[in-house]
Amino acid sequence: MNFASDNAGGVHPRIMAALAAANEGHVPSYGQDSITRAAQDRLRELFDAPEAAVHFVASGTAANALSLSLLAPGWGKVFCHADAHVQTSETGAPEFMTGGAKLVPVPGAGGKITPEALAEALVVHGRDSVHAGRNAALTLTNATEWGTVYTPDEVDALAAVARDAGLGLHMDGARFANALAGLDVAPADLTWRAGVDILSLGGTKDGCMGVEAVLIFDPAKSEEFEFRRKRAGALVSKHRYLAAQVLAWLEGDLWLQLARHANAMAHELALGLARLPGVRIDQRVESNAVFATIPADLHRRACAGGLCYHLWPHSQKAEDDEPVGVRLVCGWDTRLEDVTGALQALA
Repeated sequence: MNFASDNAGGVHPRIMAALAAANEGHVPSYGQDSITRAAQDRLRELFDAPEAAVHFVASGTAANALSLSLLAPGWGKVFCHADAHVQTSETGAPEFMTGGAKLVPVPGAGGKITPEALAEALVVHGRDSVHAGRNAALTLTNATEWGTVYTPDEVDALAAVARDAGLGLHMDGARFANALAGLDVAPADLTWRAGVDILSLGGTKDGCMGVEAVLIFDPAKSEEFEFRRKRAGALVSKHRYLAAQVLAWLEGDLWLQLARHANAMAHELALGLARLPGVRIDQRVESNAVFATIPADLHRRACAGGLCYHLWPHSQKAEDDEPVGVRLVCGWDTRLEDVTGALQALA
């Protein structure tokens, strides 16, 4: 019963089959093969962005850090949510890849930045000078670290504030499929039409073995990305294995089917948790994660029963008989019986 992370799940059989099929013969390396070109074209078609540059990397940290390096110089400032993955979980990779850019955390309930909070942060931290640095970028996470989802209108409103301040807009879409699955919109509506300049599109958490796509909606920045990716050691030589995953993931909207299933399992889990005595659901479930506060005895019983999840926030310690905050994440391969088992372990 592993609800610790959607990284813990396996690879979808169709994606594994695509990897096996790509394993035949010899093809050009470093992305010069027909499978990579086909995957790039499919993403351009899906996002209705025929001019976009599309590049693949093997990790979300590489996707985020390299993307931000296109928007922020070493003397730049990147505004992000205080709980954003780039701020809490990437060991300074964005700062390293940009050559020293400063991350400026912005507070916000449920992992989301509001236009008002961004405007206030720009007043407090946004002095643009040789002494204070240059305002360079805003990065949004969708779905957020709290499982919430930005709508196109919310992204558009933040993009307007960002543009007025001279900020480029990056979106960390490690769980973009989960965000999109709950919204009746096209991928373009949640990205470039709403003002996003660069998207890190995650496949790893949604049934792939390990692949992230970077969509650069201004293709003029593409060559610089290629040099930066190689210099960072993030250019995979046998590139076809990244691209093959993407093609299978997108075929027949598999990516959205998997995300919808994960989201549905999270809703089932939240409904069950809400019925348990002393449990409080702390965040509206909008994607594939459930955040709750549970009594200490339930926490101890769940751990003893083999249920895996994270305390949330990570810095929290389960001490004495104080209630604890927890995060449970569902994946594409979470089964209804897994949810039932988790609830039984907590009951």
